[in-house]
Amino acid sequence: MAWSTRGLSRPVSAAGLALSVLVLAGCGGGKEQAGSETAMAAAPWVPLYAPDTPLTESIQYREPDGTLVTLMGARPTERHARERGEPWDAPDTGPGRYLTFPSFYFQNRTFGLEIRDEVPAGRQRIEIRLRVNDGSFDGTTFSLFRNINNPEVRDFGWSLNYGFNNPKEGNRPICHAGQPGEDCRMEVKSNWRTDPHSPLKIGDKIELAPAPRLQRNPDGSATIDGGGSRYYSFEQLYVVGVGLRPWYGIAPNLDSEPVPDMALLGGEASVSYNYSEEPMRMFQQMANNIGIGNTRRFVEGRRLFHTSFADGRHSEHPETNPVFTAHIGQLGPRYNQASCIACHTANGRSQAPVVGQRLDTMSILTAAAGAGGAAQPDATYGWNVQQRAVSAGAADYGVSVQSSTSTVRTLPDGEKVELQKPVYAFKGPVPAMFSVRQAPQVIGLGLLEALSEESVLALADPQDVDGDGVRGVPNFVTDPETGQTRLGRFGWKASKASLRQQAADALVKDMGVVSPVFPSRGCQRGAPDCRSRPDGAGVSETELQRLAQYLQLIGVPAQRSLRSGYPAGIRVSPEHDVNPERIARGSQLFAQAQCTACHTPQLKTGKTHPFAELRDQTIRPYTNLLLHDMGPGLADTLAEGQAGPRLWRTAPLWGLGSLRFVQGGADKVRYLHDGRARTLTEAIVWHGGEADASRRRFEAYPKEDREALLSFLESL
Repeated sequence: MAWSTRGLSRPVSAAGLALSVLVLAGCGGGKEQAGSETAMAAAPWVPLYAPDTPLTESIQYREPDGTLVTLMGARPTERHARERGEPWDAPDTGPGRYLTFPSFYFQNRTFGLEIRDEVPAGRQRIEIRLRVNDGSFDGTTFSLFRNINNPEVRDFGWSLNYGFNNPKEGNRPICHAGQPGEDCRMEVKSNWRTDPHSPLKIGDKIELAPAPRLQRNPDGSATIDGGGSRYYSFEQLYVVGVGLRPWYGIAPNLDSEPVPDMALLGGEASVSYNYSEEPMRMFQQMANNIGIGNTRRFVEGRRLFHTSFADGRHSEHPETNPVFTAHIGQLGPRYNQASCIACHTANGRSQAPVVGQRLDTMSILTAAAGAGGAAQPDATYGWNVQQRAVSAGAADYGVSVQSSTSTVRTLPDGEKVELQKPVYAFKGPVPAMFSVRQAPQVIGLGLLEALSEESVLALADPQDVDGDGVRGVPNFVTDPETGQTRLGRFGWKASKASLRQQAADALVKDMGVVSPVFPSRGCQRGAPDCRSRPDGAGVSETELQRLAQYLQLIGVPAQRSLRSGYPAGIRVSPEHDVNPERIARGSQLFAQAQCTACHTPQLKTGKTHPFAELRDQTIRPYTNLLLHDMGPGLADTLAEGQAGPRLWRTAPLWGLGSLRFVQGGADKVRYLHDGRARTLTEAIVWHGGEADASRRRFEAYPKEDREALLSFLESL
């Protein structure tokens, strides 16, 4: 499989690129060797998904007569989209409960709507069918068309309220999984947003707010599992003749309006603006365009992500949610944390390092020099330090920040920036080579997985043909299951090719939990035959798929670059108190500093991912997934594949502005691979190597321009 690179006149194979990188390493300019002669496989790379990969399920299609059919997935939640936790005109007392995940959310409570829009076919009719994923619903209600004509309507209020009555159940609102869609349906034949109603036309807006109810016992509990029986769900915006669109609030009273394309960082998978004052939960939401079946896959995978592999309990509602007994005692003898969510705070990053405290929400990768300079597992730790142990008498392998060395950088206008580089302390032996890595946020990963290899490789410029000082090379990695060479996408050095591999690697290294990818804990220590010696029960193939699918389906918050239409005199939520003009200016300055040479603003996903939600999406991740030499300041002592100590994958920037909410405060946010940077300014000033010129341009900007650029980053 051949590929082209930015500035190259002809295709280059993986082996050819390796030769280019190795030649460049000896040509001066401070470039480090990207890897040994064996780092790049001579075999051609293999695409992650074949061109004929079938869709798992459809999310939208047109019938021959022009009817547009949209399939909308839905999950349970606790309250409405615009409820802030207190009346709109009252002082702030706390967040709402719209983005929450109620107990039992992961079973028997997902569903969907089949929206059959006949307006494009020339008829005045939209039929909406309820589709239940599991069990039976009884009493589901459905609200449509937010009543914006009533000035008293603020947080919620609807023009049309309906139920899904089933003629096979005596016209009662009882609907079952697997039933024909026409059994539980309703019709809309006019636009209820106008008074009097007007004929439906393409472009009209319809808010959809289903409220599911399960069949229940006399005490109100669900008959199917004893959990709750009454819920709300996500409020979606349907545009007639178009489909579902992420929305934000405009005047009057935060009326629903499609988010403009330029603010859709994750394309149609972007998460709508949130007005329930829950920015801390924005990284945990499913893609806006998620299908009906994939909603069930999302919640089942999320349950695993939140499950303790020590006691089987869920991190949320641990005394109410059913214990996941299959995962009790599955931790390995050594581990860092007992669940995935324990390292990825609210789907965000590791906890901020504190001097003297164990870094057990971060990964400390380790290695030793082998024959010919090739890396081999450390004799004590293997490929990474597992700091905790099940046995009370086990050796203490704790790692902490002992202190830091400080350097003060004075910018041209006199502003001083203090850079702190951590110094680490090991309770066990100090490894010959190590790299400290914070857990990154897990939003939008499926969209990055859906990028075609060609679109990423086209951005590479290993010979710097365009002369901008920025090269960019891919990290080709070996698929641990097939031995095939694939493009690396995930991890700080792009050392994982897929989310399946990423999830399995984290399970075995951070929790000692085995899986079909790494069926032995010996994989963590580099045993050559680890795949042929399973040594304990771990997650099954189905469960590994669920974890990977959950990660694939997490949405990306839309860019907060638009001013929302709050009613006069009402407090604006902090996350929406933005200055669009300043953000636009910052975006221009970001490009002028040539930060976009690595942080590519816009890409388009391919057509081969099994999930329709991720195909053909124009996304704005601000990454190229390539490796870049970041200079000696950010170098550590460990290589991964051809990614040497100075080479790092361009980190996506989407979600940067939500981190202060997700992590629990700006003081708890850390940037760069090891979390050394306390602010975005520090993170930028740490940039060196290929980013040196862009850093100097940023430093030379007047303070007002630097702050505008930071405002742009914080809007992402």
